[in-house]
Amino acid sequence: LLTGNADDWDRRIVVHNAPTFGILGEPARLVVSVEDEGAAPPPPDEGVLVRLSVDVAPAREFRLPIGRPVEIPFELDHGGRNLVRLEVAPAPGELSHANNSALIDVNGVRDRLRVLLVSGAPHVGERTWRNLLKSDSAVDLVHFTILRPPEKHDGVPVDELSLIAFPTRELFIDKIDEFDLIIFDRYRLRGILPNIYLDNVRRYVEDGGAVLVTAGPDFASAASLARSPLGDVLPMRPTGRVIEKGFRPRVTELGRRHPVTEALEALAPARPRADGAPGWGRWFRQIEIAPADRQASPAAGAAQTVMSGVDDKPLLVLQRVGKGRVALLASDHAWLWHRGFEGGGPQLELLRRLAHWTMKEPRLEEEALWAEARPGGLTIWRRTMGDTAADVTLTGPDGTTRTATPAPRGPGRFAVDVDGLPDGIYALDDGTLRAVAAVGAA
Repeated sequence: LLTGNADDWDRRIVVHNAPTFGILGEPARLVVSVEDEGAAPPPPDEGVLVRLSVDVAPAREFRLPIGRPVEIPFELDHGGRNLVRLEVAPAPGELSHANNSALIDVNGVRDRLRVLLVSGAPHVGERTWRNLLKSDSAVDLVHFTILRPPEKHDGVPVDELSLIAFPTRELFIDKIDEFDLIIFDRYRLRGILPNIYLDNVRRYVEDGGAVLVTAGPDFASAASLARSPLGDVLPMRPTGRVIEKGFRPRVTELGRRHPVTEALEALAPARPRADGAPGWGRWFRQIEIAPADRQASPAAGAAQTVMSGVDDKPLLVLQRVGKGRVALLASDHAWLWHRGFEGGGPQLELLRRLAHWTMKEPRLEEEALWAEARPGGLTIWRRTMGDTAADVTLTGPDGTTRTATPAPRGPGRFAVDVDGLPDGIYALDDGTLRAVAAVGAA
């Protein structure tokens, strides 16, 4: 350390190895050391205090020796961007505290997403779901199509059938909590899944699981899933009417703010039509659904209609139930977009967003607060389903605070630019949500 004064010294933290991503719930490791340079005093025998924090979680403390790399474990509890901060306690007499901290940007990812797809019968749309899920290398798909229901009597001995028995107990009782998402694709009640199994699916949702129902004509019949214990957590109920006429799905005003359908119309293959309809193809079947007289599950939140169909009737409805989520698509004609009928539509993007929203993908949260770094400042973003956004309190690395007021920047989005910020980590708080952001290298 060359400063012109033989008595000067400084302490800094050095990151030797850091991961660019970490698997949620599994230990990740940093290799760090604390270095003294110059005429440093003798280090304490117990080592120096180092704090490690991830985003807004409370800091953990470690004692590290001087000059020796040490491996420090940590865990990520949410997907997406995570800011890990390391800070060594300041020592009296050192030249600068600016190098006493380090920021590491670590992306949180899930190991594997396990999805159970149950198709009630072979139909042209089931391959669409299968292709979508199989195309994602992070998804482990278990797919069953019911080919021979119990009521079918064709005289063929069971031991001569080349079919796999549906492992109902194993999937819906023993291992149900291992799945991140269960999709019922045109499923109907036909005695294969007893009510006790479907009641366990309801419990699975309330405890944090996800269910997506794509409805065909059977959803409007006496064999509808809505008439099972699972109906207690569905956002709407069938009226019994099946509408078979051409219509173009539309994104509702609420849907323009929701991340599942936000800017979906911009992905249409053609420009909007003269009547204002989006530039995608028509669907030809919709199951009429309506809010129930009462919500059977006390854990259910408000249903959100993000897309509509014939005469503005609900087409795609989302709902949170307890710790879990449920989505109901009241049509089995999304495959027409995939086939390019009348130009097709953004079917894969819609279904991908829909599936990942149910599995709590952080980028698809309706209520979110984050900041993007830019030279000398931050752009603070707030996504909300509400009409306004609250002021954000920004706390700097030196503890000083300032207030920023986000302004509208598109449906459901508010933002504000904050300039003149020194390098460091900043805490954001709007009274409901908290986040962290870094200015400078991370």
